[in-house]
Amino acid sequence: MRRQGAYDCDVLVIGGGIVGLSTAYAITRAAPGTRVTVLEKEPGPARHQTGRNSGVIHSGIYYRPGSLKARYAVKGAAEMVKFCAEYGIDHAVTGKLIVATERSELPRLHALVQRGRENGIPVRELGPAQITEYEPEVRGLAAIQVGTTGICDFVGVARQLARASGAEIRYGAEVERIDRRASLGVAVRVRGGDVVRGRVLVNCAGLHCDEVARLTGDDPGMRIVPFRGEYYELARPDMVRGLVYPVPDPAFPFLGVHLSRGIDGGVHIGPNAVPALAREGYGWGTVRARELAATLAWPGSWRIARRHWRYGAGELRRSVSKKAFTRAVRRLLPGVSEGDLVPAAAGVRAQAVLRDGTLVDDFLIREGARAVHVLNAPSPAATASLPIGREVGRRALGALAGV
Repeated sequence: MRRQGAYDCDVLVIGGGIVGLSTAYAITRAAPGTRVTVLEKEPGPARHQTGRNSGVIHSGIYYRPGSLKARYAVKGAAEMVKFCAEYGIDHAVTGKLIVATERSELPRLHALVQRGRENGIPVRELGPAQITEYEPEVRGLAAIQVGTTGICDFVGVARQLARASGAEIRYGAEVERIDRRASLGVAVRVRGGDVVRGRVLVNCAGLHCDEVARLTGDDPGMRIVPFRGEYYELARPDMVRGLVYPVPDPAFPFLGVHLSRGIDGGVHIGPNAVPALAREGYGWGTVRARELAATLAWPGSWRIARRHWRYGAGELRRSVSKKAFTRAVRRLLPGVSEGDLVPAAAGVRAQAVLRDGTLVDDFLIREGARAVHVLNAPSPAATASLPIGREVGRRALGALAGV
């Protein structure tokens, strides 16, 4: 590590997904002249969580009042619509239905109405006849209509953030080693041997954020346990007009199999959630022994399995059986058949898990010497990316001011 004149940048961001790029954008907006470099191992931005989700701008109705997810999703949804309009990025505010199909779900649906009101989100309660006015093919006992939900092209948003940030974006820059010295700064060696030096490091590495934290010398106190979300596309997209969700189980961070009409007019169905056998394990055939061994060595992984094995068994059944997946979809869309479901690209959720098996249910941002680590930012992180970026950027600038 060399001294003062050898820095390549002031803030070095690892990760070129929407959160990393939003952070770079926020820093250069808040402190013009700050030199920011973003290292992304892929040949372009938003290749993993950002580019493999359903493209939904979430309202924030699901999240505990006062939590970062609730605050940032509500604020971020409005800002995302404005950002897309300003830069001409495809988007639409469509609203969505959350539908109860069984009587046992009605108390949870009513609880969501209350939660929405506590989070400042306008909701409308619907009966069976009103459901069919919105979605003629959908059936349910009751529903709520959430007007602030939308859809957009999050990859387009990430590209625009990269352009507007003024940061230096280095693609194909996979991090191999990090040398952090509290009195000097941070030096990162990337594959191929290049070394990039910065005063402060920001870790937005998503699926690999815990590994980057440990490379920096900080104990993240959690591990990323990857869950693959598997989707189908609806061969008859005219069956669904907009966005239709089941009532979620509050014990899990997953929203259940839902119907999402995207910005391209296609309808995605899913995801289910199954353990991935690699951090970027987008199919059962992708297995990385080292990563799988690390997941299995984490005590929290086994505690999740013991606690939620019944739920997991159902998800695995839908993964290997199209018939079982179709049955799940028919709860909302009775007219769908197996032949209507066409396999689509999967995504992987970077879920932080604590040692005791707790699934971290809020965004998690921690700081170390000359470092800020984003350790849990799955959905609704794309929706909330602009306020998340400002918060991470604020902490990074605070660290920069202190060196």
